[in-house]
Amino acid sequence: MERSKSIEDYLENILLLSRESDYVHRVDVARKVGVSQPAVQKAVKILTASGFVECDGMHIYLTKKGAEYAERIYERHCTLREFLTRLGVNQRDAEADACEMEHVISEATYSAIKEYLKTCVEQ
Repeated sequence: MERSKSIEDYLENILLLSRESDYVHRVDVARKVGVSQPAVQKAVKILTASGFVECDGMHIYLTKKGAEYAERIYERHCTLREFLTRLGVNQRDAEADACEMEHVISEATYSAIKEYLKTCVEQ
Protein backbone atom coordinates (compact mmCIF):
# COMPACT_ATOMS: atom_id res chain seq x y z
CA MET A 1 0.00 0.00 0.00
CA GLU A 2 1.24 3.46 -0.87
CA ARG A 3 1.75 5.66 2.18
CA SER A 4 -0.80 8.42 2.62
CA LYS A 5 -0.37 11.32 5.03
CA SER A 6 -4.11 11.56 5.54
CA ILE A 7 -4.57 7.85 6.29
CA GLU A 8 -1.56 7.85 8.59
CA ASP A 9 -2.87 10.92 10.44
CA TYR A 10 -6.24 9.25 10.97
CA LEU A 11 -4.64 6.04 12.21
CA GLU A 12 -2.29 7.88 14.55
CA ASN A 13 -5.12 9.94 16.02
CA ILE A 14 -7.42 6.93 16.41
CA LEU A 15 -4.55 5.22 18.25
CA LEU A 16 -4.09 8.19 20.60
CA LEU A 17 -7.84 8.46 21.23
CA SER A 18 -8.04 4.72 21.95
CA ARG A 19 -5.36 5.19 24.62
CA GLU A 20 -7.58 7.79 26.32
CA SER A 21 -10.85 5.85 26.15
CA ASP A 22 -12.15 2.37 25.39
CA TYR A 23 -14.39 3.82 22.71
CA VAL A 24 -13.40 6.04 19.80
CA HIS A 25 -16.24 8.02 18.23
CA ARG A 26 -16.22 9.73 14.84
CA VAL A 27 -16.89 13.11 16.46
CA ASP A 28 -13.76 12.71 18.62
CA VAL A 29 -11.68 11.86 15.55
CA ALA A 30 -13.13 14.88 13.71
CA ARG A 31 -12.15 17.20 16.58
CA LYS A 32 -8.67 15.72 16.98
CA VAL A 33 -7.86 15.77 13.26
CA GLY A 34 -9.62 19.10 12.68
CA VAL A 35 -12.02 17.96 9.97
CA SER A 36 -15.77 17.54 9.54
CA GLN A 37 -17.65 14.41 10.53
CA PRO A 38 -18.46 13.61 6.87
CA ALA A 39 -14.70 13.69 6.17
CA VAL A 40 -14.17 11.22 9.01
CA GLN A 41 -16.96 9.02 7.64
CA LYS A 42 -15.23 8.91 4.25
CA ALA A 43 -11.85 8.16 5.86
CA VAL A 44 -13.36 5.41 8.02
CA LYS A 45 -14.74 3.73 4.90
CA ILE A 46 -11.26 3.76 3.34
CA LEU A 47 -9.64 2.55 6.57
CA THR A 48 -12.21 -0.24 6.88
CA ALA A 49 -11.73 -1.32 3.26
CA SER A 50 -7.96 -1.37 3.85
CA GLY A 51 -8.38 -3.56 6.92
CA PHE A 52 -7.09 -0.95 9.38
CA VAL A 53 -10.27 -0.37 11.39
CA GLU A 54 -13.59 -1.99 12.21
CA CYS A 55 -16.77 -0.19 13.22
CA ASP A 56 -19.80 -1.33 15.16
CA GLY A 57 -21.93 1.61 14.05
CA MET A 58 -20.95 3.95 16.86
CA HIS A 59 -17.35 3.10 17.66
CA ILE A 60 -14.13 2.80 15.70
CA TYR A 61 -11.62 0.09 16.60
CA LEU A 62 -8.15 -0.46 15.20
CA THR A 63 -7.59 -3.93 13.82
CA LYS A 64 -4.32 -5.68 14.60
CA LYS A 65 -3.00 -4.50 11.22
CA GLY A 66 -4.21 -0.94 11.89
CA ALA A 67 -2.78 -0.86 15.41
CA GLU A 68 0.62 -2.07 14.21
CA TYR A 69 0.71 0.54 11.44
CA ALA A 70 -0.47 3.32 13.77
CA GLU A 71 2.16 2.35 16.36
CA ARG A 72 4.91 2.57 13.72
CA ILE A 73 3.73 6.01 12.62
CA TYR A 74 3.45 7.26 16.20
CA GLU A 75 6.92 5.91 17.02
CA ARG A 76 8.31 7.82 14.03
CA HIS A 77 6.55 10.95 15.25
CA CYS A 78 7.94 10.65 18.78
CA THR A 79 11.45 9.87 17.54
CA LEU A 80 11.48 12.82 15.16
CA ARG A 81 10.08 15.16 17.82
CA GLU A 82 12.83 14.07 20.22
CA PHE A 83 15.48 14.53 17.53
CA LEU A 84 14.28 18.04 16.74
CA THR A 85 14.08 19.10 20.38
CA ARG A 86 17.62 17.80 20.95
CA LEU A 87 18.69 20.02 18.07
CA GLY A 88 17.24 22.97 19.98
CA VAL A 89 13.92 23.34 18.16
CA ASN A 90 11.20 24.60 20.51
CA GLN A 91 8.58 22.05 21.60
CA ARG A 92 5.72 23.55 19.55
CA ASP A 93 7.67 23.65 16.30
CA ALA A 94 9.23 20.23 16.93
CA GLU A 95 5.74 18.75 17.37
CA ALA A 96 4.40 20.35 14.18
CA ASP A 97 7.47 19.50 12.12
CA ALA A 98 7.58 15.90 13.37
CA CYS A 99 3.95 15.52 12.30
CA GLU A 100 4.89 16.49 8.75
CA MET A 101 8.25 14.72 8.59
CA GLU A 102 6.96 11.34 9.81
CA HIS A 103 5.15 10.85 6.50
CA VAL A 104 7.89 11.79 4.07
CA ILE A 105 11.33 10.76 5.29
CA SER A 106 12.79 7.56 3.97
CA GLU A 107 13.25 4.49 6.12
CA ALA A 108 17.02 4.92 5.76
CA THR A 109 16.90 8.48 7.12
CA TYR A 110 14.56 7.49 9.93
CA SER A 111 16.83 4.57 10.90
CA ALA A 112 19.87 6.87 10.92
CA ILE A 113 18.08 9.35 13.20
CA LYS A 114 17.03 6.53 15.51
CA GLU A 115 20.62 5.25 15.67
CA TYR A 116 21.92 8.75 16.32
CA LEU A 117 19.50 9.22 19.23
CA LYS A 118 20.51 5.84 20.64
CA THR A 119 24.17 6.88 20.65
CA CYS A 120 23.23 10.17 22.36
CA VAL A 121 21.53 8.26 25.17
CA GLU A 122 24.48 5.88 25.55
CA GLN A 123 26.97 8.74 26.00
